[in-house]
Amino acid sequence: MADTIIRPDSGLQISPTAVRWTRDDCDALERAGVLTARYELVEGMINKMGPNWGHAEMIRLLIAWLSTAFGVEYYYTQSSIDVLPEDNPTSAPQPDGIVLNRPARGLGRLPSPADISLLVEASDTTLAYDLTTKAALYARAGIVEYWVVNLPDRRLHVHRRPAEGIYHEVLFYSQSQVVSPLAAPEQTVGVSSLLPDAVPQ
Repeated sequence: MADTIIRPDSGLQISPTAVRWTRDDCDALERAGVLTARYELVEGMINKMGPNWGHAEMIRLLIAWLSTAFGVEYYYTQSSIDVLPEDNPTSAPQPDGIVLNRPARGLGRLPSPADISLLVEASDTTLAYDLTTKAALYARAGIVEYWVVNLPDRRLHVHRRPAEGIYHEVLFYSQSQVVSPLAAPEQTVGVSSLLPDAVPQ
């Protein structure tokens, strides 16, 4: 989940001449004490990672599944990753779930697209952002599979076959269905098990 707190431009749309924040800028802002909350950098925008019960509950459920399906040595949660080299200076996204194709121990650096077999975003208030801006960023990087757990609509969006900056296969699963990741086709997960219990109206 992300709520934009610092924008380098002053309008609603980014001007082609606007200065975008970089990873180096963020490091300097941290050292100066300006950036003190958890954040991520995506396409030059600094996004604050704010608290939200629904999102936190999805992270808890996601961790439970990742531990079972892949084992603790093969996943991270809410850690920065590298993306396409051209995007790295202005983007350091922090997916909610990162599944590696090698043990995390000894990696010694941020995971790169070549290390990643699955990314997962738990989406509540940032659903449109995760399905557009982040999907494009991950597709450009060649991330082979990208899931968005959609809390408002209680379904799962599965993105596959990245090429030319887009995912050419996008599948939708309802909360009553099950899905298997490409990296572990023998492992199935019910969409409902990644979603918090529905709050009675």
